[in-house]
Amino acid sequence: MTRRANRGWPLGLIAALACGALLGGCATVPRDPAARAEFKAQHDPLEPLNRRIFAFNLFVDRKALKPIAKGYVKAVPEVVRDGLRHLLDNLKEPVVLANNLLQGRFKGAGIAGARFLVNLTAGPLGLRDVAARAGLARQSGDFGQTLYAWGVHDGPYLVFPFLGPSNPRDFLGLAADVTIDPFRSVARRQNWPTMVTTSREVVSGVDERSRNLESLDEMQRQSIDFYAAMRSFFRQNRATELRHGEAPPAPAADFYEDPETTAPPK
Repeated sequence: MTRRANRGWPLGLIAALACGALLGGCATVPRDPAARAEFKAQHDPLEPLNRRIFAFNLFVDRKALKPIAKGYVKAVPEVVRDGLRHLLDNLKEPVVLANNLLQGRFKGAGIAGARFLVNLTAGPLGLRDVAARAGLARQSGDFGQTLYAWGVHDGPYLVFPFLGPSNPRDFLGLAADVTIDPFRSVARRQNWPTMVTTSREVVSGVDERSRNLESLDEMQRQSIDFYAAMRSFFRQNRATELRHGEAPPAPAADFYEDPETTAPPK
């Protein structure tokens, strides 16, 4: 499932998730490194609720999203799909730029800005990733990463309807990214119909699902517990994203020091 956001977020839900993040950090973490790693991999205090939402998402995927994604692959030529994907990626570059600045990653911010301008003009409009051919690799950057860089804990593992796996920190980060997205700001100022911004999210979700048709099917076939496999995959993949693909930090000098008590690497 993809992680997507609607235009607005209920304040009550955001407050409840923020409280959940605090409560999720209250669990006693083992001091032994091996036991601590196992604890963090399996810790899922809301598992019964998460499993029910996960089952609902699988139902929606099976009945709607997956068939649409298959039809999209069959009906739309690959060159067109690639162009749409590049366009959607280029629309995200301003948000990537802003979050790299907030994280103090000025080189990454510069590359994101350069990519946006190069692809917008020479792409054209981002339909081709000309910047990558010029040596400007895509950067990662979202407000969930920014909160991580600022030392905010992730809180408990959560599965949201339609959005999929996340946690309170990343959910709040997603809401912030939606708020600062210049595409939405332009759409509001120009009084574009809601269908314009909604279509962008729908196409992005279908495109992402189409890129994972075989891999998700294979994961489900190989998994004894598909929910647990997806939870593990999300956590590992997100940990890599939070570090911008860098290797994990070396163990602390204090063998039993809890890394959660220190600020995340920048």
